[in-house]
Amino acid sequence: MSTLTISDLKTPRALILLVVFLAVVIGVGAVIGISAAPGEWYANLAKPPFNPPNWLFGPVWFALYVLIAIAGWRTFLSEPNGTGMKLWYGQMALNWLWSPVWFSLHLLWPAFVVIIAILALIIIFIANRWNRDRLSALLFVPYAAWVGFASLLNLAIATLN
Repeated sequence: MSTLTISDLKTPRALILLVVFLAVVIGVGAVIGISAAPGEWYANLAKPPFNPPNWLFGPVWFALYVLIAIAGWRTFLSEPNGTGMKLWYGQMALNWLWSPVWFSLHLLWPAFVVIIAILALIIIFIANRWNRDRLSALLFVPYAAWVGFASLLNLAIATLN
């Protein structure tokens, strides 16, 4: 199943890479979240009844970013130039793009296109990793569920506004 062994994960290089993946994913996500924070514009949008409270998004994204970073780290250790890593980079770039498109540029429908592309890459990543590194695939399942929900929320808000 997994091409990684426990000893592969415990080398000093692997542990340093883990810290780098966590720092970059969480750090960039936090900077984007702060710089593209929901403001008055978002507060004034019509929202569907299933819209979660604003305070929920930060903790959810922090937890997801930890899972995303670990999956990326594991994929990088096993196949740094492989398809899985390219999918991981692609979904991460789109993930970081969505907030500025939505919250800074106020482009609801283009943001919907971006989030659907993120969801597609997440699902393809899961399929790609499933037989190579089941844990990395499973780490992306909560991410897929949340982005699926966020896609519906994006669509509902765009439709209402």
